[in-house]
Amino acid sequence: MSAGAPRALVIGASGGIGAALANALADPAGGAGSRFEVTRLSRREDGFEITDPRSVSRHLNALEGPYAAIFIATGRLAATGARPEKSLGAIDADAMTALFAVNAVGPALVLARLAPLLPRSERAVIGVLSARVGSIGDNRLGGWHSYRASKAALNQVIRGAAIELRRQRPGAILAALHPGTVETSFTADYTRDKLAPEEAARRLLAVCAGLRPEQTGGFFDHRGEVVPW
Repeated sequence: MSAGAPRALVIGASGGIGAALANALADPAGGAGSRFEVTRLSRREDGFEITDPRSVSRHLNALEGPYAAIFIATGRLAATGARPEKSLGAIDADAMTALFAVNAVGPALVLARLAPLLPRSERAVIGVLSARVGSIGDNRLGGWHSYRASKAALNQVIRGAAIELRRQRPGAILAALHPGTVETSFTADYTRDKLAPEEAARRLLAVCAGLRPEQTGGFFDHRGEVVPW
């Protein structure tokens, strides 16, 4: 890596989209507009437990910024051994709580500790993987209640965090990102017409490269289109 390369952090870097994002950031043709020196964190490789405040603090405190790009590429479609609900009657309290912990509480713990890793005034982008199904305004089918609600909660966390972060790091742009339906083990049993992880990563990095400071706290899909809350 050449001296002076911008630095990026990918949390969830062992997952399908996370790995693709990390690889694309390290590639000058990957969509980010530059080659980044990439730091990767994941549960599988590093024991990073996003729902454990002590694990989050320990791992993030060990890092040295500043990072010009940070991506939180974590999430879960359903609790272990469960499936997305087709009706309200299928909601299980423990499974729903577990999903909220991973999809909303975990990213909130990370966002709460990111300011020291960002430049004080220069531009930096923080992208958090959300999902279009977390949009309340775009919900026309119902179902998948725990996943939808946990992603809607994540979106609210992102929105509030962007307001607070802008006071501390005026150059930071924080965005909720919908990557499309990506071909990973996460979606293997549910949908067709999927994007390859590498294509989703390239699109998301291109979107982030074009975001303006006044767009911080927004919700964007992989085409760069605004997703309704």
